[in-house]
Amino acid sequence: MSLRADGVLLDDQMSDATNEKPEIDFPGGEPPTALQSTDVVVGDGAEAPAGATVRVHYVGVEFDTGEQFDSSWDRGEPVEFPLARLIPGWQEGIPGMRVGGRRQLVVPPEQAYGPSGGGHRLSGKTLIFVIDLLAVR
Repeated sequence: MSLRADGVLLDDQMSDATNEKPEIDFPGGEPPTALQSTDVVVGDGAEAPAGATVRVHYVGVEFDTGEQFDSSWDRGEPVEFPLARLIPGWQEGIPGMRVGGRRQLVVPPEQAYGPSGGGHRLSGKTLIFVIDLLAVR
């Protein structure tokens, strides 16, 4: 672990499992009605508290089709943002995660972009995210 000048804790030794873009298996079946959180890799770094600012790599796909709608991996660099500005599924699903970890979140519409007709292209959709937590402050 190292500490940047701005106070961000970095995990210098990311697990091999979190050094490359994850593939998300198409789950099939009915989408869940509540947030599902599964640790794929448990990190051993700093724990993300509620309201933290996090630096992550992530990929997101639609539950029903398996179609990818976003990926920081494809843009070639991780992103950093305050949890308070993210969808409720991330606000609830990331706290407790540790730097160096990879977590899968299955987020129902109510905790993503709301019901169908809500104005966002992903409104009404259950979403799957795989998130690698790289740093927290």
